[in-house]
Amino acid sequence: MLTRTLRFALSAVAAPVLALAGQPSFAAGTIRVDAPVTHDNLTIYVLRGESAQGAVPLTLAEAMAKGAVNVHETGNVNQLTLENAGGEDVFVQAGDIVKGGQQDRVLVVSMLIPAQSGKVPIGSFCVEQGRWAARGKEDVKRFASAEKVMPSRTAKLAMMAPAAEPAAAATMPAAGPSAPGHAAGRVQQRAASGPGSDTGSRQSEVWTSVAAVQDKLAKSLSGPVVSPVSATSLQLALENRKLAEARGRYLEALKDKGAAGDDAIGVVFAINGRLNSAEVYPSNGLFRKMWPKLLDAGATEAISEKSGKSEPAPDAAAVLAFLAAAEAGKASEKALNDGLVRETRDSVGALVLETKRKAGTFLHRSYVMK
Repeated sequence: MLTRTLRFALSAVAAPVLALAGQPSFAAGTIRVDAPVTHDNLTIYVLRGESAQGAVPLTLAEAMAKGAVNVHETGNVNQLTLENAGGEDVFVQAGDIVKGGQQDRVLVVSMLIPAQSGKVPIGSFCVEQGRWAARGKEDVKRFASAEKVMPSRTAKLAMMAPAAEPAAAATMPAAGPSAPGHAAGRVQQRAASGPGSDTGSRQSEVWTSVAAVQDKLAKSLSGPVVSPVSATSLQLALENRKLAEARGRYLEALKDKGAAGDDAIGVVFAINGRLNSAEVYPSNGLFRKMWPKLLDAGATEAISEKSGKSEPAPDAAAVLAFLAAAEAGKASEKALNDGLVRETRDSVGALVLETKRKAGTFLHRSYVMK
């Protein structure tokens, strides 16, 4: 199979703020890109490289299904807490959607939650409007699952772009299951969108992106995907039966391609012949665990964009150019906790978000085409 090699030279990467012994930000140094594989309007390019050794953490979906991790409401619209009561580390990916609570949320940073962690704060955005109460028999104070990941490039950009100076946290009044959902939603929206609030502006962009995804899916599938239980919930729309059937055809055609080989560590997606995004992991084991969710989201976004103009799929060289150009973006860093830092690289054509250990090894890297 045709492959090409991408080498990240030290001179092509701006020096990190933290002292990392002069390493490039992508510590693997070299990755290989498989030739494109296409189904309908979705193309994948498997990224291959050296796989890190050692234990593979649980994903958030796995940990929540086992009851090892609880995701709790805090009263703050844009912050939740994760509590890992289990004996294994848990990987959380930016874009993970958690279902339930007072509103469905999408998590905004990739992190490693250690075993027996206690409560760990994490940023979030709502992907549902109007509800601020229990939905059916769901627990209003914590979340039930994390089976989906954000299927929108525009929403990812809204979530990931370098932040303005932080505004004061938006704290919500307590709302029990009996609280009127729409009234609570209006209070919530005002609190999140206070004067000069960068978070409020981003929240509005995420809501706009969610509505656009729902509208595009309805057009592509010739029928609504919203749920009568909560018409604004992205999570419930993603569970729509007709959408699941359409998505299943993409999964059947492409799922085995991403899982092949013990050196697969990431994937690049193109939709309608245009590069969209990429995800890279330190190990084959972690990539394999995340691959079904990634493909699910890629297929959903491809279905939503089927009415768009399609072009021939780019070749591997174009993928390498995309990744290299993204690597050359302006770098900034923010500490997530005592052990992890998030590096953002902002270029004209792409945004890169990487979570790495302060010692220099990386945990997850996400590329999004602007």
